[in-house]
Amino acid sequence: MSNPTEAFVPAPDGALWETVAPAKAGFDSERLKAAVAFAREQESPWPRSLYYPDGSYVGNVEWNERGPWTDIVGPVRERGGPAGLILKGGRIVAEWGDTARTDMTFSIAKSYLSVLTGIAFDDGLIRDVEEPVGKSVDDPAFAGPHNGQITWRHLLQQSSEWQGEIFGKSDQVDHNRQIGPGADNSRKGQRRELEQPGTFYEYNDVRVNVLGYALLQRFRRPLPDVLRERIMDPIGASQDWQWQGYSSSFVTIDGREVQSVPGGGHWGGGLFIGARDHARFGLLIGRKGEWNGRQILSRQWIERSLSPSPTLSNYGYLWWLAARPGLPSSSFSALGAGSNVIWVEPEQDIVAVLRWINGAQTDNFIDRLLAART
Repeated sequence: MSNPTEAFVPAPDGALWETVAPAKAGFDSERLKAAVAFAREQESPWPRSLYYPDGSYVGNVEWNERGPWTDIVGPVRERGGPAGLILKGGRIVAEWGDTARTDMTFSIAKSYLSVLTGIAFDDGLIRDVEEPVGKSVDDPAFAGPHNGQITWRHLLQQSSEWQGEIFGKSDQVDHNRQIGPGADNSRKGQRRELEQPGTFYEYNDVRVNVLGYALLQRFRRPLPDVLRERIMDPIGASQDWQWQGYSSSFVTIDGREVQSVPGGGHWGGGLFIGARDHARFGLLIGRKGEWNGRQILSRQWIERSLSPSPTLSNYGYLWWLAARPGLPSSSFSALGAGSNVIWVEPEQDIVAVLRWINGAQTDNFIDRLLAART
């Protein structure tokens, strides 16, 4: 075994993923054990079927969703139990639950869309994030006096104020939406007056799906294929993950039917993936796009992605940035309802993946993890 203090990357598909003892990785063993026990004990309150006994989908209940856009149009899969792992220097220092299980992951998919946008940028398919999307995507969705102003950056920072309907869902469904513990969604879905694109932040899944559609138009091939070829296979991810769209999200690209994929599981579908694959993904971003000596995604893109947005200081390009006292300023995360978390602290080369923890307890877990450092 090589020096446990050196950064390393795991072998492909989980094979021979080295572990390291907590003490050698700079953790107090008992405190780390307590942090893991906490994660296991604080299970998500969501039913494992993802449907409540009255037949209601968890998302519709979570976001107080009513009215004409509630239909579940993508696949839904029963979830597993609490699971996760912690990496230090690329090695596993702790692991619990079924980390290979390909569960739904909800809005963590948004951070994968961010990386796909980076590939398009690196390849020249997007010339400038400040350019209106309609300059390179000839589509009515990006035309007109309002939507024609929307840039790639606006979509990435959730400040686009895009207006319309795509795949049977209107942007209005997420007007007045709040997220996180204590969110008040009593007014969610009530139409409000739109602001100038780029001036107002709103967490809106329809507008993120518009980004996925725009990327499909630029790549001219299924986004899951691009992700597998350019990111997941090079970092040695499993072959088990899938990215599912909606029954309503098939579009014609160069004469063939292709499914556009969403940035979450709001109406079913989204990214079905295991915790170990998430950990590889987090490790790649924490190391500024480099994997085993190869630059897979440009440092420039990742640095832009992790820079504060003008409309929300703790949000980058579909990544959440450190936002409270006690967190390392360089840390960032991908977050999905349920709750699902990829938390990265690049300066210490730590990655933590959490599956199905009670979202109200995520910060408490991270505090415990940080307190376990020696």
